[in-house]
Amino acid sequence: MLKILDRYIIKTFFGPFFFIFSVLFFIFIVNIIWVQLGQFMGKGLSYWQILKLLFYLGVSVVSLVLPLTILLASIMSFGEFGERYELAAMKAAGISLTRVMLPLFGVTTILAILLYFFSNNIIPDFQKKAKNMLFNIAQTKPALNFTPGQFLDQLPGYMVKFDKIYGENGENIEGVFVHKKASNYENQQTIVAEKGKFAPAANKNFLKLVLYNGYIYEDNIKGGDARQKQPDQAIKFDTLVSHFDISEIINQAIEKEQITDDYRFNTYTELNTTIAKIKKDNQTFFTTVSSDAMNQANPVIGYMDQNKSKAKPKQQVKLDTVKSNKKLEMIFNAHSRLDNLKNTVDGKTTEIKQNVKYFSKVIIYQQRILSYSVTCIIFFLIGASLGSIIRKGGMGVPVIIAIVIFIIFYVMNLGIENVAWGGTMDPYLAAWLPNMILLPFGIWMTFKALTDSQLFDAEKYKSFFKPIRKLFVKSEEHKRYQ
Repeated sequence: MLKILDRYIIKTFFGPFFFIFSVLFFIFIVNIIWVQLGQFMGKGLSYWQILKLLFYLGVSVVSLVLPLTILLASIMSFGEFGERYELAAMKAAGISLTRVMLPLFGVTTILAILLYFFSNNIIPDFQKKAKNMLFNIAQTKPALNFTPGQFLDQLPGYMVKFDKIYGENGENIEGVFVHKKASNYENQQTIVAEKGKFAPAANKNFLKLVLYNGYIYEDNIKGGDARQKQPDQAIKFDTLVSHFDISEIINQAIEKEQITDDYRFNTYTELNTTIAKIKKDNQTFFTTVSSDAMNQANPVIGYMDQNKSKAKPKQQVKLDTVKSNKKLEMIFNAHSRLDNLKNTVDGKTTEIKQNVKYFSKVIIYQQRILSYSVTCIIFFLIGASLGSIIRKGGMGVPVIIAIVIFIIFYVMNLGIENVAWGGTMDPYLAAWLPNMILLPFGIWMTFKALTDSQLFDAEKYKSFFKPIRKLFVKSEEHKRYQ
């Protein structure tokens, strides 16, 4: 009997689970597209390359999508149980709410463990692929996209302008200007033609351009007799066939791995080595900074200690004697050294802040591999308890409550993360603090659900404020008899 009930509970849970996960994953992907859209435009990427990049980027959002999915699916599942009075029937049959929650708690625990292994072993690899692909796309030259009337340098080694582009596929051109970008040791060459057309080349790495009725202008850079023997030339042509090498554009290694040292490419264990190395480097850096500051400060401090005097000056120093006064010159030098020391300290302070921020980022990223798995369990406790209390299924109230809880969690994550980056909070604490705040709330909600609390019963709150309302209601009622 209980095994049948367990299967029914799990089946009810996974019904909305897969739907919600798909919707949330799509929403996060759309957000990524919106943020990264500018990097895709004009790069000549195929649909397959764009889809592959979005998939690489989307895999990393699973660590946020899964906890939210568990929260929403658990609220909806237990809300449906309560709305259809199935929870009441189970309790009447002697099955406690704890026993009803047990199979889904086991499922959530398994999902949390799977999320840990997924975040630890799979996400780093996809992060590497995505980051390298984005880097290579950013380095890629724009695809061939000629605009009439504008000088463009999209053809490698050439500057071109077409006054008019027309035809079904934009293959016909008029008013052609092609200038070769020659080096200091090459002849300058410019081609001008009345019209032309793009034609398919035998080799896809070349662009074939057929020009009609034009001139080839070539400037001879050689001096002396060579220039007299071969002066600047202007060659008229009726038809000219030119091939331009565009392999640099169309044969881009989009997925070539050029970035390999990012901390997000490491597993939990590998990050321990990275953190130990950063600690050692920071310790060396701080020691060097302290030593440099002391070396600059000691001469100034030593001079000031040697020239302490409690006696007041007998007379004012005249401005025209400043240059000849050695003591004043030494004071000016000391002041200059202090200014240099201040500038050095300011520069090192900025560098220290950057090191602290990077160190905090690495630790928070490592700890979230584990903390997000724990978040799944906490969200289940909150969601199952809320669902059994509000007793509402569907996409209405449960969705609103889940979104509010997730926004609170997400804002806490960002706020605490920024505090840790500034060095005012331990990064280990920052990674776990949102869970530490939500866990007592989840336990309290579970206790309220087990004790059949009417937490969201409006009548309960109305009765609580009823004595206060009576004071005002009576005065309103008596007005009719005055």
